[in-house]
Amino acid sequence: MTLLVNIIAVCTCILWLSVPAILNIICYPFSKKACVKISDYIVKVCAPGIFSVFKTYIKFNRTFTRETEKLPEQFFVISNHQSLLDIPIYMTFFPEYDVRFVAKDALARHIPLVSEMLRSHDHCMIPRKGGAAKAMKTIEDFGKRVVERKQIPVLFPEGTRSKDGTLGTFYSAGFRKLVETTKLPIVVCALDNGYKINDLKHVFENLSKINYKCKVLKVYPYPETKEEQVRVLEEAKELVQRQLDEWREEDKLLASK
Repeated sequence: MTLLVNIIAVCTCILWLSVPAILNIICYPFSKKACVKISDYIVKVCAPGIFSVFKTYIKFNRTFTRETEKLPEQFFVISNHQSLLDIPIYMTFFPEYDVRFVAKDALARHIPLVSEMLRSHDHCMIPRKGGAAKAMKTIEDFGKRVVERKQIPVLFPEGTRSKDGTLGTFYSAGFRKLVETTKLPIVVCALDNGYKINDLKHVFENLSKINYKCKVLKVYPYPETKEEQVRVLEEAKELVQRQLDEWREEDKLLASK
C-alpha cells in the first residue's frame, strides 16, 4: 500500500509540473524572459507545493536548521551532494534568496523541466570539453554575474552525487576560483538522506520513509589568502562529516526504539 501511495503522489506531482515544463521547452527558443517567469513559478510555487503534498499524503519530512540572523546579506554556499533533489531542497531552504548552482553542462540539455530552468536562470554550467581553463573561465563569469545580481551561489565541492551517502573528496579548484571571484563569506551546509531517493526506483520505495535534513553548520568570513581558502575547505568537510555522523547516530537510536 505504501508503494502504491508513493507512486500516486509522485505521478500527481509529475502531472502538475508537466504543463510549466512543456511551456518552458516551447518558450525557451523564442523568449528567455517568458522562460524565466515560468521557471520562477516552478521554483516559488510548484516546488513548495510539491513538498507540501509529499508531507501531507506520504509523510515525507524535511528538517531544516538555520539561524537567519547569522547569515550575511550575500554569501556563498558549499555543501555535500547526494541527489538531484538537493537543488529544490536548497531553493526552499533559502526561500528569500535568489539561489544559483554550479552544475555539469550535461544537465543543461535534454532533461525535461531541469535543462530549460538551469539555462534560463543562468546557473553555472561547467563544460565537459575545453579543459580546466575553460571550466575556470565559466566559473569566473558566473561569480561576477551572481555578485552583480545579488544572488547566492551554491557549490557542491565533491563534484558529483554520492550514491550511498558517503562523503567524497572536496575538490579545491572550483571553490577557490569562485571564492576569489565573488569575495563573499562562506556558508557551510550539510544535507542527508537524499541518497536514499537518488533514482526513480528508490523514490517510489523510500519517499515516505525520508526525513530530508539540511542545516547551516558555520559561516566563515571571506578567506583572502590561498592558505585560508584551503583551511576553510578542509574544515568544511570535517564539519559536514561530523554532522552526518551525528544525524545517522540519531536515526539509529530512533530506529531501535
